[in-house]
Amino acid sequence: MLDSYNSVSTGGQFSVVIYNRESEQSWSELLLRIKAQGLRHPPELAVGDGALGFWKALRKVFPKTVHQRCWVHPTANVLNKLPKAVQPKVKQALHEIWMAPTKKDAYKAFDIAISTYSAKYPKAMECLEKDKDEMLAFYDFPAIHWQHIRTSNPIESTFATVGLRTAKTRGCVARHTILSMVYKLGQSAQKKWRRLRGFKLLAEVIRGVQFKDGERIDSLKEGEINRAVV
Repeated sequence: MLDSYNSVSTGGQFSVVIYNRESEQSWSELLLRIKAQGLRHPPELAVGDGALGFWKALRKVFPKTVHQRCWVHPTANVLNKLPKAVQPKVKQALHEIWMAPTKKDAYKAFDIAISTYSAKYPKAMECLEKDKDEMLAFYDFPAIHWQHIRTSNPIESTFATVGLRTAKTRGCVARHTILSMVYKLGQSAQKKWRRLRGFKLLAEVIRGVQFKDGERIDSLKEGEINRAVV
């Protein structure tokens, strides 16, 4: 099952499609369906784990969308390649990267972590370094959104109840039946969803207002804003 969460000014919308695997073709079909259903502007940012199928499909369907790799997944992957005695220190070093106040400071913390541990644990540091730029893309968006866009946890936690129910009924229902059940579960869960922090700033992101280290650096003139959103 593939799911996506679309942030809008009113809080959010979700889409669910059932596929056997997370292939490029499956993700392409989901993204194209969302586009056909009336998505007027390409997503400004996509957040996800290391699923290659998703990123390949995204580049084809929405080539201008910025990529943000989820910090939870690479952190777990890096720690799994380390002895348990070293994991707390490296985890703290990783926290210092994504908790840095500016992208410049984050890159500095990144380089310190790599240089400190690459000699003894090269595989772990290679795992960390391979998506360096995409892991720090969130710095070019409003700081109040960072909590939501550093990881894919908002969508995973949102659909946790749905996943629990579908896991219990695996193999017991038909494809169209489970899709209907997932949709109704999503509708029910949606009543308890909280709005994204700083959701009013989403309009500025769509209009093309630029942000650096979470702060607005370029306010478009009214005429330019109108042209950007048409």
